[in-house]
Amino acid sequence: MVSHMNVALVVFVALCAALIGVLAVSMRIRHKYSPNLIGALIGALMCFVLLETIPALI
Repeated sequence: MVSHMNVALVVFVALCAALIGVLAVSMRIRHKYSPNLIGALIGALMCFVLLETIPALI
């Protein structure tokens, strides 16, 4: 059985990923940043999120 805390954590991570996507699109449209820079930013943020949430889920 899945606890409510794990479900809330997964939903929070999904929401953060969506917000990072919106931020990346906004950066690309408004400031004309390179896709490589945006990809590096997304990769770094997702790595941080995964490193912080996986131990909490286990």
